[in-house]
Amino acid sequence: MRHRGAAWLAKRGILLQRDLWHNSRHCEETIRGCGAAPVKLAYTAAMAKASGKHGEAAAPKTIALNKRARHEYTIERRYEAGLELRGWEVKSLRAGKAQITESYVIVRGGEAFLLGANVTPLLSASTHVQADPRRTRRLLLHRSELDSLIGSVERRGYTLVPLAMYWSKGRAKLEIGLARGKKLHDKRAAEKDRDWERQRSRLLRGH
Repeated sequence: MRHRGAAWLAKRGILLQRDLWHNSRHCEETIRGCGAAPVKLAYTAAMAKASGKHGEAAAPKTIALNKRARHEYTIERRYEAGLELRGWEVKSLRAGKAQITESYVIVRGGEAFLLGANVTPLLSASTHVQADPRRTRRLLLHRSELDSLIGSVERRGYTLVPLAMYWSKGRAKLEIGLARGKKLHDKRAAEKDRDWERQRSRLLRGH
């Protein structure tokens, strides 16, 4: 009886130890899975919400397009250039107050410049600043890109055409097309192609 009692107690002790081990593992997993992770997720969500208010997502990616360029020029190569801007211009671009349809790019003195682009000052712009909506703006390109563009324009007769202005990583960029002007028959052919595409789209929608 005494021997049976000892065996029963020993077995009971093993069961208690196993239960304690399982309980400790469960607590550890609960703390790791339900404690630290929710805190981290909540922090990440809060940070994402805060960055969404002040980051690039708050402003539209596209600022302005030159839709006329595709009709009047054959674009052979595209370049991305930075823009040398003033404070009031950045604020206007964030509000989408820009027009590049009448603009063009020239190369002078080993640099590239944007002319004719219109950036409308906001009403909240400082009165101490003389805001010129159509001022000449220097374009920021790598030296190798500038040398290539200068050679194409001066020796091969290409034209530099502003295609689009947009945001990239929080900075305003200008897409430039290395282009040749279309001849009259090229323009007519392009118009026929666009008319056909429109007609085909209508036919497809009808089915």
